[in-house]
Amino acid sequence: MKPTTETLTFSSMPKTYAGLVSLLVPRPIHDQATYDNAVEVVHALAGFRLSRDQEDYLELMAKIIEDYERETTPEPAPVKGVESLRFLLKENGLTADDLGSIIGVDRSIAYRILKGVRNLTAEHIKKLSNRFVVSADLFLE
Repeated sequence: MKPTTETLTFSSMPKTYAGLVSLLVPRPIHDQATYDNAVEVVHALAGFRLSRDQEDYLELMAKIIEDYERETTPEPAPVKGVESLRFLLKENGLTADDLGSIIGVDRSIAYRILKGVRNLTAEHIKKLSNRFVVSADLFLE
């Protein structure tokens, strides 16, 4: 892709496969600059009614980007159950006192659960998964 300060738009995108290839040749990605260029082209095409050539090109570019991301992006560390619980409470504007009410325990026990001193029981997990409409697996360590 030629260096430019213009942002690609769908209306400026070629309609033919050959035109798209002349804009950016589909090749394996080996560096950040090539990745950024490929992502810019994909974003310019995504979400629009495309010609068959544009669809084929978009599909190929998306696969190339996915391959690069799979090779270069580390897997996120799994989130522990208590961290998930803290996140859900915060997102819902709830406190440790509210947690105690949800799982049916004294507030001091709820605080100890959030500090990691006490574990959630199977019954607590069941109540939490029902309350937040999430899988019980989210709360397992």
